[in-house]
Amino acid sequence: MTQQGAPARRTNPFATVARADALVLDAPGYQTGFDRDHAICPEPMWKLERAQSFYEPDVASWRAMMDGDWEGSLAFTERMAATVADYFRHRVPVRRVRVVEFPITPYLQWEMHVLALRARAGSPCRVVRGERMAHLDPMPELVIFSPSLMYEVLYDRYGGGRGGRRITDPAVVEPCLRTVRELFAEGEDVLDFHEREIVPLPPPLVTDEMRAALPAYAHRTEEFRV
Repeated sequence: MTQQGAPARRTNPFATVARADALVLDAPGYQTGFDRDHAICPEPMWKLERAQSFYEPDVASWRAMMDGDWEGSLAFTERMAATVADYFRHRVPVRRVRVVEFPITPYLQWEMHVLALRARAGSPCRVVRGERMAHLDPMPELVIFSPSLMYEVLYDRYGGGRGGRRITDPAVVEPCLRTVRELFAEGEDVLDFHEREIVPLPPPLVTDEMRAALPAYAHRTEEFRV
């Protein structure tokens, strides 16, 4: 792990993403495109996650956490292990950079257990502290398949997925990919971070404000998403 000291000086390639030419897709279209591109991707896929809270209605362990059942949430997470391991046996590696702010949000506390499980299944993740990211903000949520293909993932006001922007301009994608790789190299392995910072935490506090969006996400499934 690279020492988490002062941030390295670099230009901000993410500033070009919002104005890049892109094919805008709704949620089903994005998922279809993502699945297609991931299935044929010949090299590791990269993910960049910056926001500290998302809504994950397709994941039963997230729903249990939102219901206040933390033990049930962790049990549901462990039940995903075989599915996740099987998935990554048939796909190229997925390498994720996860930006983390303190104090840890309830969502991030939950997600770190999932990311640790994924890391053990062959999907490595590195954690980078939020204070190191000020020079790169506002940072988009990205999925990068190659130097000429990436998606900017789009979310609604609650943090629920609403689609994505498919960007194929190498002048935009390649600098973003290079920076994500650099951040990954600088970050801390998620398994070390999870053990030190997440495992000792008490159950997350889910507020009425957080639950206000739940009627919009009424279904309960256990679909695995990368």
